Amino acid sequence: MSNALRLAAATLALAIALPAVSLAQQGAPYVLAETGQGYSRLQDAVNAIGAGTGTIRVASGRHADCAVQSVGEVAFVAAVNGQAVFDGTACEGKAALVLRGRGARVEGLVFANIKVSDFNGAGIRLEKGALAVSQAWFRDSQQGILTGDDESATLSIDKSTFTRLGTCEGPGGCAHSVYTGNYGLVRVTRSRFEAGRGGHYLKSRAGKIDVSNNSFDDSAGKGTNYMIDLPGGASGRIAGNWFVQGADKENHSAFITVAPEGRQHDSSGLVIEGNDARFVPAATWPSTFVAVWGDETVQLGQNRLAAKLTPRDRR
Repeated sequence: MSNALRLAAATLALAIALPAVSLAQQGAPYVLAETGQGYSRLQDAVNAIGAGTGTIRVASGRHADCAVQSVGEVAFVAAVNGQAVFDGTACEGKAALVLRGRGARVEGLVFANIKVSDFNGAGIRLEKGALAVSQAWFRDSQQGILTGDDESATLSIDKSTFTRLGTCEGPGGCAHSVYTGNYGLVRVTRSRFEAGRGGHYLKSRAGKIDVSNNSFDDSAGKGTNYMIDLPGGASGRIAGNWFVQGADKENHSAFITVAPEGRQHDSSGLVIEGNDARFVPAATWPSTFVAVWGDETVQLGQNRLAAKLTPRDRR
């Protein structure tokens, strides 16, 4: 065979092989974007990135799977937003994604039905490192996002939804839709909290917060508590949010609390303004928009409040 014929044959063989490889990768539930390599287990895809940086594209469908990220920077991205569902499986008895690497990004994924024996099963357990979450949906679990402490890192949540989360069934206290430890900054923007099943919608121990342009809709909540709880105080801003308190409450005495567990952070730089707060018609009691404990002070600006809502009180 001439060299020309050998080259033509090799080129044809490669052309035939390439579509087969492509189809194989398309069938894998997890594909590493940088290499095109597909994996049947999420943990294998995470391990392939290791201490480096990479993006895992998650195929549409239900995934009874979970993973632990211990190093590196990993992006977990849905191939189609809202169509990739991590359903009912938790790693280390914690969450669908347990994150303790340098950083992570989660985009377009759904986390559902995550429950563990400690009553704090979450879609994401963030133990350290920065995390950016966008266009994600957390539903029907004990918690949506639960974090440890990392004062050097930021948790950012944008355009995400938290539905039917929280519980006070466990002996260790309540779980919440979002519960953050002492992070450097917690930013929650353009997101929706709804139909809680116990605990608070957002509980944050971070020193600085930015909670802006969200909706906290408690109208279908059951046995819920506060909309926003800052147990150790915080600086930052709570602005442009829409709050509706429902009629099925464990505690309806306040919408937002500042330092109910004592001062951990100075709250004098906390600005609360431009919010809209009201009740469902069946909620006949009065309440307080911002309840402040001890000597903490906050800057309360103009907010649109229902008639039965006292702007602030000290406890």
